[in-house]
Amino acid sequence: MTTFIDTHCHIHFHGYKQDMQEVIKRSLKDNIFLITVGTQSDTSKKAVEVAEKYDGIWATIGLHPSHTYHQEFMDEEELEPEERGLSQVIKTREENFDPNFYKDLAKSKKVVAIGECGLDFYRLRETEEREEIIQKQINVLKAQLDLASELNLPVVIHCRDAFEKQYQILKTYIDQNKLLRRGVIHCFTGSKEEAEAYIQLGFLISFTGIITFPARKNENDNGLSPLQRLVKDLSLESIMIETDAPYLAPVPHRGKRNEPIYVRHVAEKIAELKNISLEEVAKVTFENAKKLFDLM
Repeated sequence: MTTFIDTHCHIHFHGYKQDMQEVIKRSLKDNIFLITVGTQSDTSKKAVEVAEKYDGIWATIGLHPSHTYHQEFMDEEELEPEERGLSQVIKTREENFDPNFYKDLAKSKKVVAIGECGLDFYRLRETEEREEIIQKQINVLKAQLDLASELNLPVVIHCRDAFEKQYQILKTYIDQNKLLRRGVIHCFTGSKEEAEAYIQLGFLISFTGIITFPARKNENDNGLSPLQRLVKDLSLESIMIETDAPYLAPVPHRGKRNEPIYVRHVAEKIAELKNISLEEVAKVTFENAKKLFDLM
């Protein structure tokens, strides 16, 4: 049976409160391994606890940029128009990064990376607090890059509407001979030029179910969206696959709760776009993950 690895999901999040064990068992039974990702102190701790209970599950620990300040939002990019409602509102709790707390969590052999961390300027309004929020995101990111360098772990990078600053920071660290294990740019939705810049730094590019979404009328390129065109053009050796579950469910499950088992649809789309076998996509992306995260 073909083996896949969902390199970025949140199986320990509230969305699986009622059936987390069933979802995990369903994934592992289908030969789908997974990395469950922390986004702040409590979810990072929970990620480690879950990973330690199962063979085939690993964890990352970190503080997501959206948790460096309080906000409430609805991510309309994830939903079809008829699915947008108050029930989809996400609330974040402001948290300061405590390196000692995360360093202690990293003692677990199941911790394979620091993150998800990074920069997210997508929802920042032009207010007097904007620059203060950006600076805090930068400071928290650098603290996590310092920790990753100290512990010799790769990083899982979240970047949204912040490429120039994110790239500059990563390049500075690498030029200083830090971040030796590099990392991955998770849920990539940027341009070909941005992807190639990250790859030149030694980072992998990870794609979610967004690549299964049909092209919009104003961005159609022979039936392909810009992101699908990018997937087609990039080397398979520079790619990993993920779900970001419970978010971003791929076609044909769009709008529903996502699960690690759906990572197969991401791999199938890559195989279709590149005109190669599903087995080759699974094999190479699994090897990429094993190498980056030092799995098995």
